[in-house]
Amino acid sequence: MAKTKQKILDQARRLFNEHGYGQVTIRMIASALAMSSGNLNYHFRKREEILEALYFEMVAVFDQRVQGLVVSQVTLATLQAEVQTSMERMVAYRFFWTDLYFILKSNPSIKAHFTQARAERLRGYRLLFDFFIQQGLLHPPSFPTEYPLLMDRLIDYSNTWLYASELYEREEESQALLRRAAFHLLSMLYPYLSPAGQRDFRNLFPTLLRN
Repeated sequence: MAKTKQKILDQARRLFNEHGYGQVTIRMIASALAMSSGNLNYHFRKREEILEALYFEMVAVFDQRVQGLVVSQVTLATLQAEVQTSMERMVAYRFFWTDLYFILKSNPSIKAHFTQARAERLRGYRLLFDFFIQQGLLHPPSFPTEYPLLMDRLIDYSNTWLYASELYEREEESQALLRRAAFHLLSMLYPYLSPAGQRDFRNLFPTLLRN
């Protein structure tokens, strides 16, 4: 039974990514799997249950990373790698991010978790920024809300970068495009970095900084 449910989820994710969540029906998913709608309904009674299963499948990895965060081991290079890995997973479940507003508005369970996850992301950023300040990579804030505002911008871009990316329409991920997307996100930090931090940033993205 578990294998059948996973096959349903994998096929649904492919169809959601290709057509958008709102355009895919239970019948379409069943047809792609060469099974009856009744058989599929035995495993998932409605499309929303498939959506929730895929969402929590996706965020299980994100949640584990946040819980396992060891700030003292983070550098700009490890941060870049972490961002790029997260973006890869977002591409794999891109239907959620491109239908984000509709899904959050229509599904209370997903919205509740997404709201809590945002709070955890903010907590992680606060710990990270404090550590970078202590390490001399980030200058102290010039006013109390300077970094909270920056954190909001970083999270907002993280949630919406796929809209402006060529990866929106691609079946396969491109490491070059993902690296550029990670660069765009992390470049928001550049004006706030100390001279040492800016040097590390330039060493991390030498080619992209010349383009």
